[in-house]
Amino acid sequence: MKISSKKLWSLSSWTKIHHFIQCRKIVSSRGPSVAIVGSGPAGFYTAQHLLKGHSSLTVDIYEKLPVPFGLVRFGVAPDHPEVKNCINTFTQTAHNERCCFLGNVEVGKDLTVSDLTQAYTAVVLCYGASNDRQLGIPGEMLPNVLSARSFVGWYNGLPENKDLTVNLSCETAVVLGHGNVALDVARILLTPIDILKKTDITEHSLEMLSKSKVKKVLLVGRRGPLQAAFTIKELREMITLPGCRTVIYPEDVQGLDVVVKDLPRPRRRLTELLYTTAVQPPEKHRVAWANATREWILQFLRSPIAIKASTDAQCIESVHFVVNRYYRSGQGRSEVSVLKKYVLSLDSKVGDVQEKQIAVATDHTEDVLRSIGYTGIPIDDFVPFDTKRGVIQNSGGRVIGCKGLYCSGWISQGPVFVILGAMNDGFATGKAVLEDIASGVLPSGSAGGREAVMKILSQKGVRPVSFSDWEKINQAEIQLGKKNDKPREKITSVEEMLHIAAS
Repeated sequence: MKISSKKLWSLSSWTKIHHFIQCRKIVSSRGPSVAIVGSGPAGFYTAQHLLKGHSSLTVDIYEKLPVPFGLVRFGVAPDHPEVKNCINTFTQTAHNERCCFLGNVEVGKDLTVSDLTQAYTAVVLCYGASNDRQLGIPGEMLPNVLSARSFVGWYNGLPENKDLTVNLSCETAVVLGHGNVALDVARILLTPIDILKKTDITEHSLEMLSKSKVKKVLLVGRRGPLQAAFTIKELREMITLPGCRTVIYPEDVQGLDVVVKDLPRPRRRLTELLYTTAVQPPEKHRVAWANATREWILQFLRSPIAIKASTDAQCIESVHFVVNRYYRSGQGRSEVSVLKKYVLSLDSKVGDVQEKQIAVATDHTEDVLRSIGYTGIPIDDFVPFDTKRGVIQNSGGRVIGCKGLYCSGWISQGPVFVILGAMNDGFATGKAVLEDIASGVLPSGSAGGREAVMKILSQKGVRPVSFSDWEKINQAEIQLGKKNDKPREKITSVEEMLHIAAS
């Protein structure tokens, strides 16, 4: 008989649950109580604003994994440790005596949203965008056509992706998308292994990357250079990546020098860097690129329409694109249309025009990664959901038609911002909750809170992981990392996490 990981941690009695309820945290309060679902940036920033804005309010943060921090832990690239510094602030919030972290509890499975709304003054859903957007083209489900979300989870230690099948035995990889995640993926594929060894990248992915034969990565986007979604920091990192050549074709940036002066400052700086790199890169870059053994190519205005398997169906033979162009409508609005169908070689040189040709094919490739964005999924039928946009239906963070229910972060607005945006959105949602308490829309007293929920979890054999339990896991990871001169070695097994937490 298979026993679930949650049952494994139930131990012999519920004395530890009783201890969990009593330990160091306020169980009940005369003030309002708020449940937050999701312990990523949006969840912690919402909690921070609530605790700061109300002196007697208590916050319980529910997380389906035994470990906190969401995409800060599982989404930020391992070679960007400075971006993870916000974890220090989140830890301070978790140590607040009016805040309690309850990991290993999956809302939508172990608890319903209705369970929470009955127990708390307010409930804030911050569980992020945990699914992939689809291309909707033939061949998308072929082996080694991976979503960037799963690939990032694979090298960052997300338990659900630890056994992802990744084949890096080819020389060329195609990344579909022009966002920061797309550049993260390309950078991880091309970064010298000696650099990656010093990060918290998982050992299983490090081993696979050390054997990788990938020498060339194409980053292909459907829009032009003025619409690129990556930021200048990530572009600079790619341009200066050791042992790697940057290829941006001059014809793709033609005319940008004329319009650049009229662009907003962040877009102007990015566009100037794209243009200079393509047309007249600094000598130091040209010297470094001359001896490079790897390269990445930035390609614009191409939409994938099919991914073709090899004859034996064991690998991917080609990716087919159509070439797009921008034109001006009567109102001066830029729109995309198919210009002509060309047959392109892998280095993007245009071949003979084939007016009736449907596809644009690359040379033989074996890796394709889709980095076209994340999308949210509904957590409970109780919550109104916009399936087209992948977000909870809300107005200013208030869930439509559900008094006392709120949302924040990617599940509220879509995956349209990074950590700073999550902070602003979390603060805004926290403000909305406090306003509704102050105005009498929500009750100002406790509604049962954590004690009521713990009874439900007890009946189901689910024992939450406290923040002090997480700190045991954290210390175990740091100790494992020291053996390999790394900042940490992430534990990817939920069962192992629970075993350490229970020790």
